[in-house]
Amino acid sequence: MGTLPDGRTVFVPRSAPGDLVELGELRLARRFARGRVTRVLEAGPGRVTPPCPHYQADDCGSCQLQHLSSEAQRAVRSHLVGDALRRIGHFDEADPGLESSDSEWEYRTKLTLAARGGRIGYHRLGQPGKVFELERCPIARPELNRLWAAVRTQRRLLPRGLDQLVLRVDREGACHAIVRSSGGAAWTQGKQLGRKLAEAGITAVLWWEPAGGAVRTVYGAREAYPVMVFEQVHPAMGDRVRAHAVQQLGEIRGRHVWDLYAGIGETTRALAGLGATVESVEADPRAVRIAEAGGPTTGVTRIAAHLEQVIGRLRPPDAVILNPPRTGLAPEVASRLAELATSPIVYISCDPATLARDLSRLGDGYRIHSVRAFDLFPQTAHVETVVRLLRR
Repeated sequence: MGTLPDGRTVFVPRSAPGDLVELGELRLARRFARGRVTRVLEAGPGRVTPPCPHYQADDCGSCQLQHLSSEAQRAVRSHLVGDALRRIGHFDEADPGLESSDSEWEYRTKLTLAARGGRIGYHRLGQPGKVFELERCPIARPELNRLWAAVRTQRRLLPRGLDQLVLRVDREGACHAIVRSSGGAAWTQGKQLGRKLAEAGITAVLWWEPAGGAVRTVYGAREAYPVMVFEQVHPAMGDRVRAHAVQQLGEIRGRHVWDLYAGIGETTRALAGLGATVESVEADPRAVRIAEAGGPTTGVTRIAAHLEQVIGRLRPPDAVILNPPRTGLAPEVASRLAELATSPIVYISCDPATLARDLSRLGDGYRIHSVRAFDLFPQTAHVETVVRLLRR
């Protein structure tokens, strides 16, 4: 990031603090500009050579920070949180501490690959319409790279209208491939692909999601698995975030807690295990069914609905924990939370900008007590944040 002579900020992807660079493709907007590095004249102290060949050769848009050392990356992610709180939320907050990951490579349990022009891979940086052919992704779990290598050799068996290929490894270590296609033609070669993978020593469940249709198993599973339900792509760090967030609620035995955007019920189980009564709300009915199957049932009320539709009907809570999607809170939800006499509220966020916006919407009734960032997404500019709010 730099500044033009007229004061406009220039955002420069793939630059590093302390770099002296030559810019090209400068695009001017009224209040800012965007540029691209064409040549590094002097490298900043945090710049390193990216280990992934796709990062530079193909301008891969999946990672944003591979050109920085681990320490420099963590500083950037911490600053993204602090800057958003100060600039968007207008809070007087320093850059927070950041809990680093034990794994900076081979951690992702999910790959989402696009299909365009005969190529299957990631989008190029800043070019959502362009896709390069992926060979290997170094931040993905080894199982997924092995699965992708095997699928790639049998790509003729994928449907002709392939739009997207999602590869996942679940908590039990099983691999899944979800094939999404457009057009009306059926995918008739799924079983053949599954057999070819098995011959190559790859065990995987294959799923097909036709345009406008339901997801169905085509190979490898005798019963439905909730493969489409959201789960963190870095489960070990996700568990650490959840444990920290629950700890930030303090003593909750005998208290009533809202678990909002509850997912598959992991936080609800933790809260109930600590002796709280819980009302959990989750919009995805599939996730709620998984939560119900995992228990507990005593002291827990699970609601499958969009939060803004039901928040006014929930019992008054003693504490709240919420983990919304990247888009943040609906205005109705922020307004209802602002009216509560509840303390504390613990907000788990995957997007610093919407986090800062939502905290400002809560008004002056709450103050930020603590902020902690977590390194769920090494090599990228994404960061998870936990904020503890107390009533003034």
